[in-house]
Formats: sequence, C-alpha cells, structure tokens
Amino acid sequence: MDLKNHRDRIDAIDDQLTALFKERMEIVSKVAEYKNEHGLPVTDSAREKQILEDRTADAGELKPYVRRFFKHIMKLSKEYQKERITDEE
Repeated sequence: MDLKNHRDRIDAIDDQLTALFKERMEIVSKVAEYKNEHGLPVTDSAREKQILEDRTADAGELKPYVRRFFKHIMKLSKEYQKERITDEE
C-alpha cells in the first residue's frame, strides 16, 4: 500500500472520530445540564480514574498514548460542561 492509501484510510478514520466526538459532546452537554440541576460538580475524579483504567486495560504498548488521548478528551469534556453550565446561568 502506498502513502496516499494510508493517508486516505487515516482521513476516513478521522471523519469517524469527528462524528463520534460530536456525538459524545452532545451527551456531555446533557450531563452538564443534569449536574447543574442537581448541584453536582463537573469533575468526578473516581469516574475519571475508572475510565482511564478501563480504556487502557487492553491497550498494550499504546497504553500511555491511549491514556493521554482519554485524559485530553475528558479535559475537553469538562471545559465544555463548564461552558454549558455558565451559559445556562
């Protein structure tokens, strides 16, 4: 397979990741609404720890990268939740 084919495959995967990320953030918005209504904090350290353990359990040599990937997603999710809660006030 040549470089163009590899890049085309990466582009297709990136399109899927973008769609899934948008879907995830729509749900994050609903989580923010729930937390705001129930007076819950945005950060749930125990849940974050469990997510990182679950997502990296079978990651093999990619474990540190998968961990960083999900830490970044969670950081973005918390930022978005905070924005959504601020916008509602």
